Amino acid sequence: MLSVTDIRNNTKELLDRLELRNFDAHEYFDEILALDGKRKETQTELDGMLAVLNQHAKEIGDLYKKGDSEQAEKKKSETTANKESSKLLSEQLHTTEEAIKSLLVLIPNAPNSSVPKGNSSKDNEIVKESGDMPNLPEDALPHWELAEKYSLIDFELGAKIAGSGFPVYRGKGARLQRALISYFLDKALEAGYTEYQPPVLINPESGYGTGQLPDKDAQMYHLEMDNMYLSPTAEVQLTNLYRDDLLKFEQLPIKMVAYAQCFRREAGSYGKDVKGLNRLHQFDKVEIVQIQHPDNSYKVLEEMTDYVAGLLDQLELPYRVAKLCGGDMGFTSALTYDMEVYSGGQKRWLEVSSISNFEAFQANRLNLRFKEGDKKVSMVHTLNGSALALPRIVAALLENNQTPDGIKIPKALVAYTGFDIIN
Repeated sequence: MLSVTDIRNNTKELLDRLELRNFDAHEYFDEILALDGKRKETQTELDGMLAVLNQHAKEIGDLYKKGDSEQAEKKKSETTANKESSKLLSEQLHTTEEAIKSLLVLIPNAPNSSVPKGNSSKDNEIVKESGDMPNLPEDALPHWELAEKYSLIDFELGAKIAGSGFPVYRGKGARLQRALISYFLDKALEAGYTEYQPPVLINPESGYGTGQLPDKDAQMYHLEMDNMYLSPTAEVQLTNLYRDDLLKFEQLPIKMVAYAQCFRREAGSYGKDVKGLNRLHQFDKVEIVQIQHPDNSYKVLEEMTDYVAGLLDQLELPYRVAKLCGGDMGFTSALTYDMEVYSGGQKRWLEVSSISNFEAFQANRLNLRFKEGDKKVSMVHTLNGSALALPRIVAALLENNQTPDGIKIPKALVAYTGFDIIN
């Protein structure tokens, strides 16, 4: 979340940046700054009261040492009212701080000044296109028909045991899933990431720390009895590993990768855009996360984007990179690149990865800081990216590589699948 200090010191800049999202923060800022003024007054009064109480405690101690118990007891009774006042001031301070926090969590991250202005995906800026478009016949099949033809994925069985949006992979379909997970993890390790295997469940504090809560509460599966959530992305678990930590400068950068099953309710999604693997309630994803020095985060964002592009090159998938406009960005992001692959059977682009720099937005919520030499404590910057989400990668691989003889497997994957064609 934004900090009160930033709001106070950079009011106009933040207002202008938030306008890129079409978000008017004037009333929020006014109320937050007014409450912060009240907080400061209360804190000053409380500090003064506590100083008086400390002085009284010293005086009472001195009276007891002198043997003047009568005066000491009299002095103690005089402090009772001050103690009650200090208690009321502490409660008032807490209430004001909570009121500020309740407003801060409603304000999205301020976009980087380079973010295009716009309202939806049609306003995103395509910054790169790469790869050869598939040369398919007019009767090329979409992936859900290919999956049925070659017995790779059973959507009806998944619906039988769980519901729509929970597919069952089988045979070479299951082996392709496993191959992609191993391939993506191995490539991340080669790039210097440390692998983790985190829990699937997260507590509310973890969801709050990375900004899924309260913003995406309706999209998450909640286990009410335990007050736990099924994780929507491994970004949550990985970033929260360092919640409330004070890092040493020498620990940076921190590079983490994890494979995890992800769960999203996707409430309100319907139509052809969600058919087959296009939008699921449960899916597999390999996630990369970095905790970086603020001076390096935008350079690293470009490096992470190039890394994901390299994976798509190796999978021989045509793709494009879109810089998201303000109206299409996630709540927590300062700048996001979406990676989209072309799916030949559907004749449309499918988003397969988002790579984002959150600047200090998540770090403020996580209380994740670092100390560099004699400099003051500062917030780190956090970044993450899908590297990659499997469902739409599988959709594009099946559709783009279909031939009369079967579905060809990209050379880079053959060592992982153990087969070079699905037939």
